[in-house]
Amino acid sequence: MTEFSFACTGVRADRYAAGPTLVFRLRVTAGDNAHVHALALRCQIRIEPARRGYEPAEADGLADLFGERSRWGSTLQPVQFAQVSVMVPSFTGEIETDLVVPCTYDMDIAATRYLDALTDGEVPLLMLFSGTAFTGTGGFRVEPVPWDREAAFRMPVTAWRDMVEQHFPGCGWIRLPRDTMDALLAYRSRHALPSWEATVSALLEGADPPAHDPLRALTATTGRTDP
Repeated sequence: MTEFSFACTGVRADRYAAGPTLVFRLRVTAGDNAHVHALALRCQIRIEPARRGYEPAEADGLADLFGERSRWGSTLQPVQFAQVSVMVPSFTGEIETDLVVPCTYDMDIAATRYLDALTDGEVPLLMLFSGTAFTGTGGFRVEPVPWDREAAFRMPVTAWRDMVEQHFPGCGWIRLPRDTMDALLAYRSRHALPSWEATVSALLEGADPPAHDPLRALTATTGRTDP
């Protein structure tokens, strides 16, 4: 059986992707300089938060994920980041290829909340590999890629921030249920507000909608009491 090993040599934001996308550079090595016709590879990427330190401001931003810092000895568990597939073309011995990872800035996703809380440094990642290899000379044989193949990589926080800035320059992004979006749109239209920013600002400033307004519950979070 061919002995495969993997290493991640870098990462960059894809400037031409339609949505937020990171491109990891992956080095694949086949033992004994073996010839590989093709490699159908699956990769699971996890964040390992216990493998780095955190500034006080970062710790505050991570409280909703891991609780108070005093509990981190038991709560800093791995966080799922992505699961992707890639077809590696024919090579002999070693090859480098791109591993394309579509991302999201949805703040309901644990990995996004973790990454957004970091101000600097690196993100400790663990890449877990499996798949099917087609190998051999003068024909081919089918081999599994063992489940224990893995590679550690420390992704610069700047790579994530650059990617987000390309698609959401100076902005954040929040996913809302359809009925909440409809209520927001109705509120904006009713008050003739020029933008979504103005709509949210009006709510945060405690503008009182009519008693029947479906957004009354949202304004309650600003600390104002209903009339």
